[in-house]
Amino acid sequence: MVAAAGAGLFAMSTDFPALLLGRAMIGLGVAASLTAGLKAIVLWFPKERVALMNGYMVMLGSLGAVTATAPAEQLLAWISWRQLFVLLAAVTGATAALIYVLVPDRAIALPTSPSHSTLKDVFRDGRFWRIAPLSATCIGSAWSLQGLWASSWLTEVEGLDRANLVQQLFIMSVVLSGGAWLFGTGLHLIRRRRIRAETVLVAAAVLLIAAELVLILRAPLPSIMPWSTIAIVGAATVVSFAVISDYFPTELVGRANGALNVLHFGWAFQAQYVTGLILEHWSTNDGQRPVMAYQIAFGLNVAVQIVALAWFALPWMRSLIRWPGSSPLSMPVTTFDGIQPEIMNKQTALLMPVDDDAQW
Repeated sequence: MVAAAGAGLFAMSTDFPALLLGRAMIGLGVAASLTAGLKAIVLWFPKERVALMNGYMVMLGSLGAVTATAPAEQLLAWISWRQLFVLLAAVTGATAALIYVLVPDRAIALPTSPSHSTLKDVFRDGRFWRIAPLSATCIGSAWSLQGLWASSWLTEVEGLDRANLVQQLFIMSVVLSGGAWLFGTGLHLIRRRRIRAETVLVAAAVLLIAAELVLILRAPLPSIMPWSTIAIVGAATVVSFAVISDYFPTELVGRANGALNVLHFGWAFQAQYVTGLILEHWSTNDGQRPVMAYQIAFGLNVAVQIVALAWFALPWMRSLIRWPGSSPLSMPVTTFDGIQPEIMNKQTALLMPVDDDAQW
């Protein structure tokens, strides 16, 4: 309802502060809705199906990005942008009302002993600070690029006209929605083969960096290929949320996902702002910025992502260094063995000395 009120305020605004407040309310409302949806999935579904359900939810939510491209362009031929936001407010409010009326409450069994888990426990967990920089810099950058700078690149660097621009943005939005389904379904299947979600997140990060390098180096490939890859990585929240659900107990998953999502949106804003500052340093020729401006701005994103990837992979690299002098039985079950909070269950392996005369 907060997002619906924000859309209504945006439609009726006549000055910049009111427009800013309306957009802030929209952002706050949809962010809270996302976190609430993630928490509801954790409560309603068994742990082995959480990733699949997250994929479905993000896929359906990403359809909003699809409607904001070609469908919105078609609607604007018939109505004004103010009427479009009134329509958005009405549909959002009606959806919220239906959820409140139709969705049953989940009966939650009260714990026998009170839980003392707080958000502080999330921030004390070393594993959270392993995944957070990588997830934030990659997913936040993907959102920033697709949401703001893709259109500028495609018009100023690729030279697309309005019709082709809208078409390519539409394709990217469809790919974003399909990527969420792909991540959710893929995680559900590969976990049966004991492949960790962290591996998928690393693969997504490598794909994003490769796609950005294709743009920066102006590789002779159709632009839709790297931009579609960037769009897919924007749906990798499904992977990050699956990792978080593995790290924390049910009562903390919602808060942990919320904390991670704050970093996603925070980095998206930071990337948008810094990219804009860099681009503004170049004088425009006929309203266009030079390609070098985009290359430097995008290259800065890539540099930060590489540092975050190295930080995330540091425990794995340390295990490789220790491996020659270590027994395989003494290796950690997971290479991402950060600080374990007291709220987590601990698994300990004891290596017993060999007794040649022992009877087994």
